[in-house]
Amino acid sequence: MDRRDFFKKSILTGVAAGAAMTFGDFRKIFAGKVPPPGPPAGYDLVAVKDGEPIQMFDKAIASLGGMKAFVKPNQTVVVKPNIGWDTSPERGANTNPDLVKRIIEQCYSAGAKTVYVFDNTCDSWNKCYENSGIQKAVKDAGGKLVPGNSEGNYQQVSVKNGKKLKEAKVHELILSSDVFINVPVLKSHGSSIITASMKNHMGIVWDRRYWHKNDLNQCIADFAGYRKPDLNVVDAYRVMTKRGPRGVSEEDVVLMKSLILSKDIVAADAAAAKMFGSEPADVSYIKLASEAGIGSMDLTKLSINRIKM
Repeated sequence: MDRRDFFKKSILTGVAAGAAMTFGDFRKIFAGKVPPPGPPAGYDLVAVKDGEPIQMFDKAIASLGGMKAFVKPNQTVVVKPNIGWDTSPERGANTNPDLVKRIIEQCYSAGAKTVYVFDNTCDSWNKCYENSGIQKAVKDAGGKLVPGNSEGNYQQVSVKNGKKLKEAKVHELILSSDVFINVPVLKSHGSSIITASMKNHMGIVWDRRYWHKNDLNQCIADFAGYRKPDLNVVDAYRVMTKRGPRGVSEEDVVLMKSLILSKDIVAADAAAAKMFGSEPADVSYIKLASEAGIGSMDLTKLSINRIKM
């Protein structure tokens, strides 16, 4: 589907009109007054449009004070992309490998001791890692790719204030690493409208089936308050607009060439929902997490840096 056809269709369906946006339209995604220029690290959220993954990330992280604002010398870092599906990068089911590579490189440039990457995949982990392109990206950047398929690597934790999710087995890397960088891909999901930052947490726990059986959206919101990432990087370069989370073909994907960065996981997902063509309040887990005080879905109250490449 080309960009023009998708835009016409999205007017009728309400799905992700971002495929044919002007920059003026892109600004309207984050409705509200544009804040006056401030110190680089003062932004709550950065939204970048019309670039390649590496260049967009470099521009965005610089406006948040650089990677050194998040990673200190000799720290261990875990980078958690979505690597859940045995598909090629063009399908948009997994995080863009170029983006993952650049984040790892930036972490090492900031002085990181070791950068780990893993996911508890849905399809066979070794095929997901290889065919997503992320295995090569991690290797080329000097990171350490760790399988997430062994229950022995997960430890039981209590989820404070959880309404439906009271406990979970969490991967040891999340528990032991100094820095947690969450790197989801924005795409459609039949049970939650979209998948982005908070839903990407399902790849750091062992029993995600429990979440699906016990009010998925509430479980996502419950766990979002357990271990907030130090940084959320939402990959919206290739966006799967239908038949997610796995997708069926490249026809499910629209090239949006966008990126969202925020320390606030709720704000990141609220912005992602807007980009997708949905209201944050219509995505149940975003609303629930905001009501629980985990973050803010009211983008009008945030300081946002909007960048057009």
